[in-house]
Amino acid sequence: MPMLPLSPLEALDWTTLHQQLDQDGCAVIRSLLQTQTCDHMSALYAQSEPFRSQVIMARHGFGRGEYKYFRYPLPSLVERLRSELYAQLVPLANAWHERMNLTPRFPALHSAFVQRCHAAGQLRPTPLLLQYGPQDYNCLHQDLYGEHVFPLQVAILLSEPGEDFSGGEFVLTEQRPRMQTRVQVIDMKKGDALVFAVNQRPVKGLRGDYRVTMRHGVSRLHSGKRHTLGIIFHDAS
Repeated sequence: MPMLPLSPLEALDWTTLHQQLDQDGCAVIRSLLQTQTCDHMSALYAQSEPFRSQVIMARHGFGRGEYKYFRYPLPSLVERLRSELYAQLVPLANAWHERMNLTPRFPALHSAFVQRCHAAGQLRPTPLLLQYGPQDYNCLHQDLYGEHVFPLQVAILLSEPGEDFSGGEFVLTEQRPRMQTRVQVIDMKKGDALVFAVNQRPVKGLRGDYRVTMRHGVSRLHSGKRHTLGIIFHDAS
C-alpha cells in the first residue's frame, strides 16, 4: 500500500481550515492523496478480503450505487488517515460540543475514542469505499451509527471529474432554524479531501450560538465510474 506523505498533513494551515469549517460546515484539503495512492485505493473495491460488508443502496432506498465497509484491521493508509486527521480535528470537535452545550468531550487520541465506542457496543469499523456508475446517486443522509458520534468526517475523491466520470457532484445541505435549506455543491478533484459536519454544528447568531443540521449526498452520475474513500471516526453498533 503506498503510504501517505507526511508533509500534506503537517504543512496544512489547520487554523484556516477550522475557520472554514466554522463558517461553512465544510472545508476542502487539496491533493491530500497522490494519484497513485488514489488508484491503489480504488482497485481495492474489486477485492473481498479488506471488507466486512457490502451495501447495495437501491435495496435500502439510499439511492443507487454501492459501498463496502472495511474490516479490522484497517488497511494501513486508512488507519493512518483516521488517526492523524482525528488528531487535527479533535480540538474543533470539542469546541463545537461546548458551544452546543453537549456534554461529551473527545480524547486527544483516536484510539481512546475507539475504545469508548467499543465499550458502548459500537464495535464495527465504519471507514468505507463507495462506487458509483452511470445514473447512480446517493440520497441526502447522515452517517450516525450509535450513541457516540464524532461531529466531523472526511470524504476523499479517488476519481477525476471530467475524465473518469461526469456528474456526481458532492452535495451538502444545511437546515437552519425557521429558514429555508441552504445547499452547497463542492468542487473536488482527484485526491482532494472534504472535511464536513456529520450531523449538527454551531453557528453564531445575534443571541449566541444555535444549531444547524447538515446532510450530505452525491448527485446523479451521467457517465463513467466514481470511487470515494470515506473516513468516519466513530464505529457502528
